[in-house]
Amino acid sequence: MEVAGLSDVGCQRQNNEDHYSYWEPTNDAEFERKGRLVIVADGMGGHEGGQEASHIAVEAIQETYAAASGGDPQAALAVGFHEAHQRISGHAFQHPELRGMGTTATAAVILANHLYYAHIGDSRLYLLRDGLASRLTHDHSYVSRLVENGTITTEEAEVHPQRHVLTAALGVGLEVSPDAPENPVDLKPGDTLVLCTDGLWGMLTEAEIRDGVANCGVDEACRALVALAKKRGGPDNITVQVVRIL
Repeated sequence: MEVAGLSDVGCQRQNNEDHYSYWEPTNDAEFERKGRLVIVADGMGGHEGGQEASHIAVEAIQETYAAASGGDPQAALAVGFHEAHQRISGHAFQHPELRGMGTTATAAVILANHLYYAHIGDSRLYLLRDGLASRLTHDHSYVSRLVENGTITTEEAEVHPQRHVLTAALGVGLEVSPDAPENPVDLKPGDTLVLCTDGLWGMLTEAEIRDGVANCGVDEACRALVALAKKRGGPDNITVQVVRIL
């Protein structure tokens, strides 16, 4: 497997409220049980609150997953998301100036030939296979609700001025219910996973994301995707991780 990640402040922001990580056990036996973990998060609530929230979320999910006994990656991710929610909520309670802080989070585990993931907010996970791009996550956003209600089309949603207004995030509300698949996704050689924040997908079409990772290394793909988002104006922080199954 090949993995690369890149985060950029973009062209109009002063601070980077995104955070991402890649983790795998150093112990061979642990690696066999837990595989690899990749996470992206996009904070909100002002630059300090957003930075804090995304950092706390990534740290909590990674620490919780690393400490899990193994055997059920999906359950471990769920525990990690709830731990992240509690930590962010607690931090905001202790620092009133950060009230309203929160973050998206998308986390994926690659174990053997299977993909497990959990998601809240509007950071996305794509699966690229055989020249096609499939979005595995569902945005928790106001515009997504409009699509579900039949008020607007999917194509209209991609350019809607309120497409970044979230309806769920870690640290927001009393409870958190991350999305997760009922069963793991089977992976095969040649598959590519792309995890990204809205600073990337908001500037690029799915076809451009697909083409940006085709026929090049994962490091080059990250640089090319971020460069294109910045060329389009880069109004938000831009974060992407690319995972290729060999």
